[in-house]
Amino acid sequence: MSRIFSIVKRELIDKEVLIEKDLELKLIVSAILSRGHVLMEGVPGVAKTYTCKAIARLLGLNFKRVQMTPDLLPSDIIGYYVYDQRSGVFVLRKGPIFTNILLVDEINRASPRTQSALLEAMQERQVTIEGENFKLEEPFIVIATQNPIEMEGVFPLPEAQVDRFLVKVITGYTTHEGLVKIAKRVDEIEEAIENLKPILSREDVLEEIKTTRTIHVDDSIYEYIANIVEETRKHPAVKLGASPRAAIALVKMAKAWAYCEKRNYVIPDDVKAIAKYVLAHRVLVKPELEIQGVTSLRIIEEVLSKIPVPKP
Repeated sequence: MSRIFSIVKRELIDKEVLIEKDLELKLIVSAILSRGHVLMEGVPGVAKTYTCKAIARLLGLNFKRVQMTPDLLPSDIIGYYVYDQRSGVFVLRKGPIFTNILLVDEINRASPRTQSALLEAMQERQVTIEGENFKLEEPFIVIATQNPIEMEGVFPLPEAQVDRFLVKVITGYTTHEGLVKIAKRVDEIEEAIENLKPILSREDVLEEIKTTRTIHVDDSIYEYIANIVEETRKHPAVKLGASPRAAIALVKMAKAWAYCEKRNYVIPDDVKAIAKYVLAHRVLVKPELEIQGVTSLRIIEEVLSKIPVPKP
């Protein structure tokens, strides 16, 4: 079983440091094991920041947060050179992107120019400042949040940028019982998160990532994934179907999911478990049908029900 997930589960879920965040935690941990980025969508106040910070602290990873605003510049994220009068040379001041886990809060509030500053880092794990390339330390994960109800003063992410997020996690309100627990233990929870100590090191996390790559995927599973992705393009309600990058993302996440489930091989249920989180944000519904209530999640469910599951 993945040491990362077992530690996160024991420390955060079982001890109720985070209430009713089981799925979100498992998806984020699986994304880390897959070296992928996460798009989190949810209304304010549902512990998105706490969740990311808690995971980073337990895994001994550097964590930084950027609050996106319309006036934020690309240099505020990647860094810039300043003139040092003492030495008489220009010195690089690195931006917050030089970290292991970067939380980009309310990414759709930043201008497209600033959003684009993340693209090179997310795809190539490097940044370019004044023509000079700088490699980012592994692991490097972007976790971006956005508020689904904001309509004014926001800049929707272009399809090319959305496609670079491995998974999209929709986090909502807790149940009534969960809300009561949070209200009762709010001070304890905040203190517990602030006092979390690393249980693994960055090197341990890198080793876990290497192990995840060795998870076996049968040829029938590859066929199954290809059929799912191709079927999204044929669906009559779809304007833009899943790309080849989506198929790669399904394979990576299925491996990580299997690893978290204590297996060294992928089964069809792993693919079905993560399909909607990997594909939904990559599938665009035709506008005239979207108005009628057709969603990408519904399309993914229809596709999964249609594609034959490989036999063992």
